[in-house]
Amino acid sequence: MSLQDNNTAYLIYNDGVPKSMNYSRKYGHTKGLLLWNRIQGFWLIHSIPHFPPIPEEGYEYPPTGRRNGQTGICITFQYNQYEAIDSQLLVCNPNVYSCSIPVTFHQELVHMPQLCARSSSSEIPGRHLTTLQSAQGQKFLHFAKSDYFLDDIFAAWMAQRLKTHLLTETWQRKRQELPSNCSLPYHVYNVKAIKLSRQSYFSSYQDHAKWCISQKGTKNRWTCIGDLNRSPHQAFRSGGFICTQNQHIYQAFQGLVLYYENCN
Repeated sequence: MSLQDNNTAYLIYNDGVPKSMNYSRKYGHTKGLLLWNRIQGFWLIHSIPHFPPIPEEGYEYPPTGRRNGQTGICITFQYNQYEAIDSQLLVCNPNVYSCSIPVTFHQELVHMPQLCARSSSSEIPGRHLTTLQSAQGQKFLHFAKSDYFLDDIFAAWMAQRLKTHLLTETWQRKRQELPSNCSLPYHVYNVKAIKLSRQSYFSSYQDHAKWCISQKGTKNRWTCIGDLNRSPHQAFRSGGFICTQNQHIYQAFQGLVLYYENCN
């Protein structure tokens, strides 16, 4: 797709802007890229700070993205899904640093031009859940929370809505993590170590990824990838997760769990 025509739009956001060491707390703790035209496009949701570069400056992968583990998921959607994505982005309140949305899209996608212009909205709900369908017919659930929803997105909302115990892998910086939580009907457990093979493993302290899966042996086998850490400070930040019951994705992530923290 050419970025120069009036039928193509894009929007890039990250709380850690490329070539800047400052992180914005005014906007969501959310990172991604959208590109689309009148037929279809894709949504990349990832955890990599300072990525991607502004398009005019060419492609580069930041050194900060190599230091720790990261995640990303890229999904192709037909254009008829973008109105729902537009509403989810409003809740996530992304820090948009590069965008181009021709006026031909403004009537249908009312929030993205506002986000592109960095104008604020007073009509942001505390949280919003929507169902999306990929271009190949795969169903996804997208959870979006604003900074008005002052709670742990995993324990208070996602686990209870998905009706499954969750194993969560997020950046667990020392003294900034929430403990595993078994106080609600569906529990949330912190993954503490990741294995890439029998000989290779690393701690959650070295993993900047943000994902969760249903506990092994449970009926609803979900995989979710997104923006937020299990940290007390993240309750005050907006962001989201996209979830799928694709069994190939579930098995791949299930195989990464070396061990997790029980509630006791």
